[in-house]
Amino acid sequence: MSPQARGHLAMLAFSALVAGSFSLGAQIANQITPEAITAARFAIASVVIGGAALVTTGLPRSAAQAPWRYVVLGGLFATYFVLMFHGLKTAPPVSAAAVFTLTPIMSAIAGWVLLRQITTPRMAFALTVGAAGALWVIFRADWQALTAFEIGGGEIIYFWGCVAHAIYTPMVRKLNRGEPAVVFTFGTLVAGCILLTLYGWSDIRATDWANLPLIVWVGLLYVSIFATAISFVLVQFATLRLPSAKVMAYTYLTPTWVILWEVALGQPTPALLVGFGAVLTVVALVLLLKTEDQPLSAPNPLAE
Repeated sequence: MSPQARGHLAMLAFSALVAGSFSLGAQIANQITPEAITAARFAIASVVIGGAALVTTGLPRSAAQAPWRYVVLGGLFATYFVLMFHGLKTAPPVSAAAVFTLTPIMSAIAGWVLLRQITTPRMAFALTVGAAGALWVIFRADWQALTAFEIGGGEIIYFWGCVAHAIYTPMVRKLNRGEPAVVFTFGTLVAGCILLTLYGWSDIRATDWANLPLIVWVGLLYVSIFATAISFVLVQFATLRLPSAKVMAYTYLTPTWVILWEVALGQPTPALLVGFGAVLTVVALVLLLKTEDQPLSAPNPLAE
């Protein structure tokens, strides 16, 4: 497989794994503070990724150069996860997943600002189609709510987390100095864990860890290992091989995956009209992944 093909495969797995965090996260969001669970997930993920790095590439001293890079990246992703759990306290999983699909267009803008990545009109159209599908799901196929632009508080909170995620993606490429994805991920997780521990220490101390419900531990282990550790590696692996907008294009699959997760966990199937919005996001993914012709030479506010 070509490097680009491996990057696409990594992001396909990423979209399925991340979707599970919406469904499980919604079930535990009101049983533990976002700061406490996010600090715990970063700590567990750091151990998992650190062990993986030791048995594969090792942890070279050169990776410790300019540690501020990890602070920046860890801070961005910690912000994303904390705001995600705050948002899931009130936002339905499918709706939150739809907010997540707005990330590609924000990541494209960030990619242009930080890396001067350029797009074509067709890719701009694909991003617009995906955003339209996401908005249709966010407003639950209610045309009146859409025209009134009535958005739930949870969706608004989570949107700002997605802004942090969108900036994170091109920042990985900008700050990476040749470190393997697993090593770079380890540094990011450790930095994020330290920042979260300092910020949320009072919540961490106040949490009765020994008496948490089983579902909280199941959700914590899932989001730590699959939706954090493994997804971190997948995103960083893909970001070094694909443009930022194409990496984040796979978030368009998230609402579809979340619907499948919700059904598997015994939740009712969303209305058919809501599913239409999910179909639009898949169409946008197909358009974004089509091989581009020569990109435009003039700068564009949307980056490839």
